[in-house]
Amino acid sequence: MPNLTSLAIDTPIGPLTIFASDKAVTRLDFAAGKSISASPQSMAVADQAASELGQYFAGQRKSFDVAVALLGTDFQKSVWREIERVRFGETKTYAELAGAIGNPKAARAVGGAVGANPVPIIVPCHRIMGAAGKLTGYSGGAGIPTKIQLLKLEGLL
Repeated sequence: MPNLTSLAIDTPIGPLTIFASDKAVTRLDFAAGKSISASPQSMAVADQAASELGQYFAGQRKSFDVAVALLGTDFQKSVWREIERVRFGETKTYAELAGAIGNPKAARAVGGAVGANPVPIIVPCHRIMGAAGKLTGYSGGAGIPTKIQLLKLEGLL
C-alpha cells in the first residue's frame, strides 16, 4: 500500500502500532513497532488515531471519528460493520451478530471474523461476547486479560 505510515504508541494495555494510509487506519497491532512516516497525509491519519485512542483510554472518548479501511472478505467486512454498531458500554454475542448480518447459524464463522478484525478497539471487537454474555477469547494483546481491561474501561465489568 503506498504511503503507509506506522506509529508506535504506549497505552494502558501495552504498546500499540497504528498503520495508516493517506486516507484511513488500515491496521492496529498489539505490539511495539517502528514509527515510520511515509507521507504527511498518512502521518496525519495516524496522529488522529493516536489522539483518539489516548482520549479513549483517558475516559474522554466513547467512539472514534478516524477513518478505517477494513481489508478482508465480504463476510468479514459485514461482521466488522456490524461490530462498529455496538456502542460504548454495550455488548453483543456472536449469535446476535450472526443474526444481524442475516446468517443466524453462522455464529462460529462470525467468531472467526471477529478474531480477524484488523483494527481492534476502534472497531470494538472486545465488546463481543460468547453465548449468554460469557467472556470468551480475545486475540489482541494478552488475550482475555486485555479484553477485561477494555471492558472495565467501558464500565462493563
